[in-house]
Order: sequence, then C-alpha cells, then structure tokens
Amino acid sequence: MAYRHGIYGSEVPTSLVPMTQTDSGLVVAFGTAPVHVASDPAAANTPVLCYTYKEAVAAFGYDDDFSKYTLCEVMKSHYALFNMAPVVFVNVLDITRHKKAVSKKEIQLEGGAASVSAAAILSTLKVFATAEAATALTKDIDYTAAFDDENNLIITALSGGAITAADARLYLDFDEVDAAAVTAADIVGGVDSATGKSKGLELVDDVFPRFGLVPGIIIAPKFSSDSVVAAVMKAKTTNIDGHFRAIAVADIPADTVDTYTKASEWKNRNNFIDTSLVACWPMVSLGGQKYHLSTQLAGIMNKTDAAHDDIPYYSPSNKGLQADSSVLADGQEVFLSSAQAAYLNGQGIVTALNFIGGWKSWGNRTTVYPSNTDVKDNFIPIRRMFNWVLNTLITSFWSKVDDPMNKRLVETIMDSANIWLNGLTAKGALLGGRVEFRSDENTTTDLMDGKIKFHVYMTPPSPAREIEFVQEYDPEYIQALFA
Repeated sequence: MAYRHGIYGSEVPTSLVPMTQTDSGLVVAFGTAPVHVASDPAAANTPVLCYTYKEAVAAFGYDDDFSKYTLCEVMKSHYALFNMAPVVFVNVLDITRHKKAVSKKEIQLEGGAASVSAAAILSTLKVFATAEAATALTKDIDYTAAFDDENNLIITALSGGAITAADARLYLDFDEVDAAAVTAADIVGGVDSATGKSKGLELVDDVFPRFGLVPGIIIAPKFSSDSVVAAVMKAKTTNIDGHFRAIAVADIPADTVDTYTKASEWKNRNNFIDTSLVACWPMVSLGGQKYHLSTQLAGIMNKTDAAHDDIPYYSPSNKGLQADSSVLADGQEVFLSSAQAAYLNGQGIVTALNFIGGWKSWGNRTTVYPSNTDVKDNFIPIRRMFNWVLNTLITSFWSKVDDPMNKRLVETIMDSANIWLNGLTAKGALLGGRVEFRSDENTTTDLMDGKIKFHVYMTPPSPAREIEFVQEYDPEYIQALFA
C-alpha cells in the first residue's frame, strides 16, 4: 500500500436496498389481429409492448369485428374504455399460413374506383383487365390499392394507365386472411422444432427478458373458453421465466352455457380449477358491441391497482364495468338477481351484476373455490398480493445473488424487506408482514452449499364480501316519551 499523509475517505455499500416496483397487473394478451391493414405490422408470435392505442393499431391494425380479431377487443377495452396502459400483445395469426386463395374476383369500377370487402393480403394482390388475361396490370402505374378506414380494399384506376373506362370491370387474384383458421393449438403454441422459437403462450417467458416488466395478468379472450388453452394459461402463471408468478383470467363460453346454473357444471367438467385461474361468465355489451368479461376484468384490475399505488390489495369485485348489459354470445341479454350472482360467486365464478350503481364486476374468488378454502389461494386480491410481493422481492434482491453469504447479507435483506413490508402495513395493503431468517429452515449443509432461505409472513386484508347489520327493538327508548 502506498504511503499516505492527510485525510482520506472511503465508502461502504448501503445497508438497505431500495425495493423495486414491479407492475402488479401487466396484461399479456394472446389472440388474433388484422395485421394485413397495419402500417408497421408486427411479426406473428412476437410479443409487442404498447403504451398507446396508436402504437397498438400501427403494429396490429384494427377492426371492430372482435369475433375475428380478438386483440382488437383488448385494444378497445383497455385503451379506450378503461384508459389503461401498457399491454403486451401477442398475435398468433400468421398471414403466411392462415389464409385462403381468391381467384378472379370480379369488381366493377364506379367513377374510376371500387371498394372490395375482403381481408386481402396486399403483397399477393394481382389485378387483371379480363378474366382470361394472363398478364396482370401494374400497380402504381395502372392502379393503386389501399385500405380505407373500414378496412375495405379500394382499387383506383390511374390516369394514363391501362384502365381507360371509369366503369371498367376488373378481376382480382389475392390471398385473403382467414382468421377462422386460427385454432386453440395456435394459442397454446409451443417451441418450433425447426427454428427453436417459441410460439403462443410459451412466449409468456419472453416478456421479462424483452421488456424488463413482469407479467401480471394473462388473457386470451374467446380462446380461453377452450379447456386446453385455459389449462396451459394456468400452467404458465407459475415459474414465469423461471421465477415469477401471475394470474390467468379466462371465460366460460357464453354460447353453449346459456344459463347461470350451467356455468358451475361446465367449470367443474372442464377442470377450470386452479389457484391462479379466474373464470368469468357471461359476456358484457356496450352500445351493441360485445366484450368478453375477462377482457374488461383485466381493465378493472389495472384501473383499481392504479388508484391504489399499483398495489393489488383491492378486490376487482364491485367495480364499474364499461357495459350497458350482460349478454350471451348471440347478444341475448342475461338478467341476474343478486342471489343468482352470489350463487356463481360461491362456485368460484366472476360475473356481472346491475344492482346498485350500474353494471359492476361481481365476485372475489379464484376458480379453486369452493374446493380449496385457503384464503391465499381462493381470494383474488390475496392471491395477487402473494404474487406481487414475491415478484418484488425477486427483482429487488436479484443483485445480491452470488454475494458472500455472511451476516451482513442476511441483515441487509431482512432489514430492507421488513421496512418495505412495514410501509405496506402502514398503507393498509397488509394487516402485517415480516421477514425472518430461521435456523430451523436453514440447515448447515444447505448454508455450506450456498442455499439461504428467508421466511416471509404476511396477511393481506380479505375483501369484505359480507356485511351484516343486526337490528333489535330496544324498549328502553320508550322512556323518550316522558322526557
């Protein structure tokens, strides 16, 4: 060491670690999108993080036909109705596979232009002057082709081109997007054996490495009514990217299940039962446009979390839906009494209720209820709090992995975590919480092998699902007559 003479300074690491803030309800939505009309189309089976409606439309296009393009339902609900962001979208519709060929479709120009109601893939479009012509006309010389705001294909003759008559008949060859060709298997996905790339729900694991954000809510409107899709959804809620946890929100089908009494039977028969799975029935409608209840419930969760410092300790039940009716898939209205809605809740199903204060989401339970009465598993907000606390602890102390396992490390983790849990308790997000380093849970051989375990005790508040007023006639107040 060099000879020193004077006053010097040095630093030691701070004994407390600031806790990172993980997104409690980052929505990861799987489905189909009209990418053939997108201005900057995203590749199929690629997670895309979108903070605005404009970003989402640029990457995926937009169409009001939610039955074909389910991600558009999520865009409309999340951005326009609930004003929430961000969302990670995964479009599984691959226009190189999910398509059908259209040959010699006849159109007639009116005033030099024609509108075609078809989901044409522009890169495959060929325009012919006659049905027998072997050589196609030249784009941007003889005609232009583009989509209007209603996603109709507009063919316009160009002055000086080969189309000389303003009312000419033309014949089109093109590949048309076939959204109906997308199946539950596409949503489930997997790993491509040839390329090694993940597809479908397997891409949940890609979200954190790509964006540094932890998935919180997994949805797949329309497709989640398939029992195989729901099974994979609930499987993907645990061990995300090897570490994190989320919940999945699925729908009980609102076509074959047309009464509330059938919903519970369907749930049990199709094994819609898991601590991390929330089931919804029926659908809701606003202005005649139908939405899956899972889509709007995800928006409610985000909006409720945002109103409480992005901490998921408030239940999404009894919160306002963006709806003017609850409906079946065919649009037939469903009217539930509070007793009927409570029956569904008692079967672990979230529904929609119009009782006091307009249309509200109604139900606190995950699908594991009533077979599992452990509150950390069957109450939605408590399940989400356990997920969120774990995810936050992981991201906060990841930097401590591989540090020397000494007393300073133990005290730093315990002190930092306990101060944070105390803050959550003061806020009302917990009734109490603490972290302990227990000798009975840390054996000598484990510690020698570099394994250390902390025990987290926590009690999130249960939702006040039942409030009772006991009335009694008190004859003592008769004396008020003589006052």
